[in-house]
Amino acid sequence: MGAPLSTWPWENFGIFKYMLYAPFVAKVLYERFYVEDSNLSFNWCLHLLILFGLRGLLHLLWNCYSNMLFLTRNRRILQPGVDFKQIDKEWDWDNFLILQALIASMVYYMFPFLQNLPLWNFKGLICALILHVGISEPLYYWGHRKFHGDYLFTHYHSLHHSSPVPQSLTVGNSTVLEALIMTALIGIPVLGVSVMGYGSATLIYGYILGFDFLRCLGHCNVEIVPHRLFEIFPFMRYLIYTATYHTLHHTDKDTNFCLFMPLFDALGNTVNSKSWQLHKTLSLGRPSRVPDFVFLAHIVDITSCMHVQFCLRSFSSLPFRTRFFLIPFWPIALISLLAMWIWSKTFLVSFYYLRGRLHQTWAVPRFGFQYFLPIAADGINKNIEQAILRADKIGVKVISLAALNKNEALNGGGKLFVDKHPNLRVRVVHGNTLTAAVILDEIPKDAKEVFLSGATSKLGRAIALYLCQKKVRVLMLTLSTDRFQRIQKEAPPEYQSYLVQVTKYQAAKNCKTWIVGKWITPREQRWAPSGTHFHQFVVPPIFPFRRDCTYGDLAAMRLPQDVEGLGCCEYTMERGVVHACHAGGVVHSLEGWTHHEVGAIDVNKINVVWKAALKHGLRPVSSASTINKN
Repeated sequence: MGAPLSTWPWENFGIFKYMLYAPFVAKVLYERFYVEDSNLSFNWCLHLLILFGLRGLLHLLWNCYSNMLFLTRNRRILQPGVDFKQIDKEWDWDNFLILQALIASMVYYMFPFLQNLPLWNFKGLICALILHVGISEPLYYWGHRKFHGDYLFTHYHSLHHSSPVPQSLTVGNSTVLEALIMTALIGIPVLGVSVMGYGSATLIYGYILGFDFLRCLGHCNVEIVPHRLFEIFPFMRYLIYTATYHTLHHTDKDTNFCLFMPLFDALGNTVNSKSWQLHKTLSLGRPSRVPDFVFLAHIVDITSCMHVQFCLRSFSSLPFRTRFFLIPFWPIALISLLAMWIWSKTFLVSFYYLRGRLHQTWAVPRFGFQYFLPIAADGINKNIEQAILRADKIGVKVISLAALNKNEALNGGGKLFVDKHPNLRVRVVHGNTLTAAVILDEIPKDAKEVFLSGATSKLGRAIALYLCQKKVRVLMLTLSTDRFQRIQKEAPPEYQSYLVQVTKYQAAKNCKTWIVGKWITPREQRWAPSGTHFHQFVVPPIFPFRRDCTYGDLAAMRLPQDVEGLGCCEYTMERGVVHACHAGGVVHSLEGWTHHEVGAIDVNKINVVWKAALKHGLRPVSSASTINKN
């Protein structure tokens, strides 16, 4: 058993913990519909629900801001990323809000005078400040130092310090005992002023939200307080802390214990000597590190655009699925995306570290459907070109193009940019060689025949040429005899007969291995025999219509185990898994290859890239390796 009050009583409730708010909702509804002359503006249950809803929103907004890397990357204090382990540990960060709501309801019944508070009382503000500075601040400082003693730290406070990178949600990563103490510290000014007769509804809302705001500020890992303020008013550095100040407490642990006022650290001789100089450096902004590798992604649709850390951190840490709770956010997402379409350039979305190398994901602010509009092609290519030139200018070694950013019809798989800028130092990579390798690895090694749609695309061509040389009969679906014959002639003469042109899906009615490179409808899927497995490299993936068949995911690979700071899933991929084109760029970077990988796929390099990926610890997601055995 753990120490008393070290675990939450509802920690196993999951999402049902929010049912603890049900009595508050029930009372509001009861008074609204069954109590005559009820006035909801004086309903304490409604106020509690509103207040704690605002508190939760405040923490989430701070978390959104601190993860907007395109705005904050130069003022981030700790450089490592927030990984899945930390996100899971902080998943129930809002437990303290539920606890404080329950305690507030009991306090309301214990002190009836709280039922008739005025809207505003200026004297209450002055008294609350006095109580906060005179009681809450010194009590917190003293208690915090005690919690850094051996027993209390080991059994309680170590949980809060277990988050390596402070975030606004780290505020709630604490034990019940710590939450109870924090509740008392908040309650002293609020309840004390109300007992004096100077309480008001504005004071309760303002003090509690202000308290949360400052705690989030201290944990956001982004310095926003200008050092110029302390140069003009030197005494202010002792009246208000900064994110840098509190982050030093998380890293050094034996200094900077104060709640919000460093004055008490100064009185206790516990101010970290690096506090002011580091704050000056960070508030001015420091040059960000140049990434070694960049994956250039794009927006898929309105719903999936919220699958990023600066929108919903916990949601982005899981594979993307359409959820009903996203519907209310659609108008905001749509307006934001339209604004980005008009004004925005390619921006930084996420990052992680691999063997000391910084890997970043940049996003082109364009929807998936726009890539199929002829009028949008020039604008999209301009964004991609600017991203490549920017990467080249700052010293990025490899940039990999994702999905539609390397569309053959759009820019020839990146060849357009390499031809236009022959002196590029950054290596432009489409990653399709490794994508082909992953798909081929999933094909059963005893397969004698496969059906291939999208057969004349870059990937389709490479897959067909590779399989025919393994004496696998490839039914290539295409209406263009000319394209088929050009690909067939690329194969060695003795293997050309293994490539067969078909023009209808009916031709594959006896083939149980379908490789889908072009979208197929449920009606077209009906031609596949029972037991068929659909391998696919089509974006977006096909709809899994057939229950008697199986459907593979898009080609992907799992990153090596020593990846650091990875805390978001790449679209529908599992944790730690990236699309094969992303993995292809990673391999290119780790190998230090100096050539571009654009245009057509070199079939002879499929095995080379595959073996390089395995050598560096990347692994296929769903099947055992077969290519390197053939």
